[in-house]
Amino acid sequence: MLTLFHHPMFATCRFVRLAFGEYGEELALIEEKPWTRRKEFLALNPAGTLPILLAEGDVPIVGAMVIAEYLDETRGVLKRDKRLFAEDPMERAEIRRLTDWYLSKAEGEVTRHLVRERVLKPIMPETAGGGSPDSGAIRAARANIRQHMKYTNWLAGTRHWLAGNKVTYADLAAAAALSVLDYLGEIDWREHAAAREWYTRVKSRPSFRPLLSDRVRGLSPVSHYADLDF
Repeated sequence: MLTLFHHPMFATCRFVRLAFGEYGEELALIEEKPWTRRKEFLALNPAGTLPILLAEGDVPIVGAMVIAEYLDETRGVLKRDKRLFAEDPMERAEIRRLTDWYLSKAEGEVTRHLVRERVLKPIMPETAGGGSPDSGAIRAARANIRQHMKYTNWLAGTRHWLAGNKVTYADLAAAAALSVLDYLGEIDWREHAAAREWYTRVKSRPSFRPLLSDRVRGLSPVSHYADLDF
C-alpha cells in the first residue's frame, strides 16, 4: 500500500485521494501540518508542500498533478474505459486545462484563502502565521466564488461530465475544490442547478465516500455535507 502525506482540507490532497479511489487503490494516509515544518517531512519535500506520495520503494512524488501523471502512467493506461485521462491528445489537453483551473486558479483565488483563514489560522501558532482570520481575505475569496460556480455550472450544463463524456481528472479536481467549499458552507447550490446535479453524481461515487467522512477538529461541516441528495 502506498502512503499519502496530506491534509483533509487541502483540495490538492483530496484530488489525489479521489483519483486513487477511482482506480480502486487504497492509500495509507498520514495527516501532515506543513506549517510545523517537521524535519522528516522536509526531507521528503524541501518545499514543505502537500501532497506527497510515497510510491514504490518509498520514493517521494510531490505535487497533485505530478502524482496524477504518475498514477496514469502506472495504473491508468491499464484501465481502458475507466482511465482518468483520454486517449486523444486534444481531449487530454482539455482535461489538463480544467484540472489546472480548479487546482491552481480556483485554489489561488478562493480555496486556499478560505482554508487558511477559517481552518488553519485558529490552530496555527502565531510564529507560523496563526491568529485571527483576515476578514478582508475572506471577503475577497467569497467574491471570487461566483465566477467559479458560474463556470462550473456552464460546463456541467453543456457536457455530460466537465471535460467530456466520461469522468476524468477534471471532474475530480473540481469536486475536490468544491467539496472543501461545501464543507465550509460557502456555496449556495440553489443558484447553480447544473453544477449541483453534476456534484451530486460525483458525490455519489464510491471514491468520494472517504471524503464525506472527513472532519476537522473544532469545525463541523454544514448539515448537508455528507447527504448525497443535499
